[in-house]
Amino acid sequence: MRFVALFFLILSLPKDGFSQSKYTHADSIRGSITKERAWWNVTHYDLHVAFNYPDSSIKGYNKISYQTLELSSVIQIDLMDPMVMDSVLQDGTKCSWKKDGNAYFISLPGAQAMYAFKNIIVYFHGKPHAAKNAPWDGGMVWKKDKKGNPWISVACQGMAASVWFPCKDHQYDEADSVSSYYTAPSDLVIISNGKLRSKKENTDGTTTYNWAVVNPINNYCIIPYIGKYVNFKDTFNGYGGTLKLDYWVLEENLEKAKKQFKQVKPMLRCFESWFGRYPFYEDGYKLVESPYLGMEHQSAVAYGNGFQNGYMGRDLSKTGWGMKWDFIIVHESGHEWFGNNITVKDVADNWVHEGFTAYAENLYTEYLFGKKAGAEYVIGTREEIKNKGTIIGDYSVNSEGDGGTDMYYKGANLLHMIRTINNNDARWREMLMKMNFTFWHQTVTSYQIEDFMNKFLNLNLQKIFDQYLRTTQIPVLEYALENNSLRFRWINCVKGFNMPVKILSGTNEISLKPTEEWQSIIGPVFSKPEIEADRNFYITIQKTK
Repeated sequence: MRFVALFFLILSLPKDGFSQSKYTHADSIRGSITKERAWWNVTHYDLHVAFNYPDSSIKGYNKISYQTLELSSVIQIDLMDPMVMDSVLQDGTKCSWKKDGNAYFISLPGAQAMYAFKNIIVYFHGKPHAAKNAPWDGGMVWKKDKKGNPWISVACQGMAASVWFPCKDHQYDEADSVSSYYTAPSDLVIISNGKLRSKKENTDGTTTYNWAVVNPINNYCIIPYIGKYVNFKDTFNGYGGTLKLDYWVLEENLEKAKKQFKQVKPMLRCFESWFGRYPFYEDGYKLVESPYLGMEHQSAVAYGNGFQNGYMGRDLSKTGWGMKWDFIIVHESGHEWFGNNITVKDVADNWVHEGFTAYAENLYTEYLFGKKAGAEYVIGTREEIKNKGTIIGDYSVNSEGDGGTDMYYKGANLLHMIRTINNNDARWREMLMKMNFTFWHQTVTSYQIEDFMNKFLNLNLQKIFDQYLRTTQIPVLEYALENNSLRFRWINCVKGFNMPVKILSGTNEISLKPTEEWQSIIGPVFSKPEIEADRNFYITIQKTK
């Protein structure tokens, strides 16, 4: 059961310099664990939706099952305008509600007994917000394929799943399982998360597909893909036994997909060797062609990279290594471990999803071409780092942090640097596997991940985490070199910053343990008037005058 009633106290507090004035009342309702959310744990969604392509509308209902944790009679359900909540029923009784922006505070027929299992049925309809540039601008996607056939999907991670269906829309609490009943014209195929349980032909020329997920799932990962799909299959013999692989693409792309999707099995083999077994064997693995670039929809990964290597045909690292594999297959599938298996409670900590998954790109490069290539790849991605905002956002206000690429590649370089400091690859691999085992199918905080790494690696990493996650400052190793004596210290850093670092003097490699106070070493190794930093460390080096 994926539920924690309260955050750590620190998660309810603002960061240094946080001004509440930049957030709205709606941000607080969206991003916080309100009392109308805290008293119940969602256990199952039974979601029924019919899609009408001609007018871009949907209608249906969601039977939301839950367990009570406290006594209360008001429940918060989220549904974004312009979607309309038609009615809410519990035990056959209609419920009233008060609407506050995109949140509905529903009065239930009576106080809910402690630890009881209950459900409400929420009926809804409307024309959900249409994505202008999915997946970056979220919402429903109503497109046509090259042959003019309808092609429908959703991409809503940033915007949230309540853009199209009513739910408890906060990452801290996930449904333990989901049954989806999607209806569309019978000449189209409907794909979703998990496994297909039934397919029913209706009398009005439509068909209803029932897909079911038996593992916990993020709201934003619940997904329909509707279009002229064809299917081919494979299997993967992995750590959890035989994993069924299903590939769904438009018919005209079948042969290209058969060639490009051969990358899936080595990717899975690599990630299982680093992170442990694929987290959703019971639900299978699907790669589904989508009308947008990609998304990590659990057990039904969205693929729109044009059946080519790189990221839309380019190498984000500018090293050449990123053109050796398909970015969307690798990155979005990596989220099955970080994002879907391990999910952060608050979007402020989304670096755990993106930083670890961007780091997985490095590990896959290493798996194919060796450790040096993997290091070159992740170091090359530093050009994508902007340092315009901190990686970790403000808590309880639906703030994702820098909102750009820093949570990806600054996060990845932070992890690469910690691996370098740890200097024990076997232990590092064991740590990544143990992390996925320890937090298996759970929601977590960044502090939990940081504490786990500190303890497992037996390293004092907290100041390093604070420096790279909670400031935009890149630490500077200031030094002076006189008469073969090297003086050095950290500047532009958090108080108490104590990261060990390696430097180069000519062909000599030297390990240092700088602090904010000047230190010095003497030796015959300083053959040049300048020193260089080991490129595995994301720092700046500066010679003092």
